[in-house]
This record gives sequence, C-alpha cells and structure tokens, in this order.
Amino acid sequence: MEQEFYESLAQRVRALADRADPFTRRRLLDLAKRYDAKGGTARSGPTERPLPVPPTTPPASIFSGPGET
Repeated sequence: MEQEFYESLAQRVRALADRADPFTRRRLLDLAKRYDAKGGTARSGPTERPLPVPPTTPPASIFSGPGET
C-alpha cells in the first residue's frame, strides 16, 4: 500500500514536470526519483538533456563599430 502511494506521488510529480520550466523540471524529476526509491521501485524515466552552453567568444560586432579607430 505504501508502495502505491509513492508511485502515485512520483507519477503526479512527473506530470507537473512536463509543464514546468527547465530549472523546476530538474528538481521535480529528482523528487520523483526519490519517491520511486521510497516506494521500492527502480524506474528509469526519460533522461533530461542538458541546456545548451552559450558560446564563449563574444560576437565580432561588439569589437568593431562605427567611430572606432
């Protein structure tokens, strides 16, 4: 019975994560994993892709502009 309770919570949290922003989604999926562990189930949910890394080189337009000598 306790296992069903935690499975239900994990499912509800995953449903919320589907509609959340990336930061909240990560936290909710982590919470769902903890509920799965408490319920005794080993569920491997969808792996979340990391956010893209912004380029480290600033655009050239920042360095060259009108009036620059």
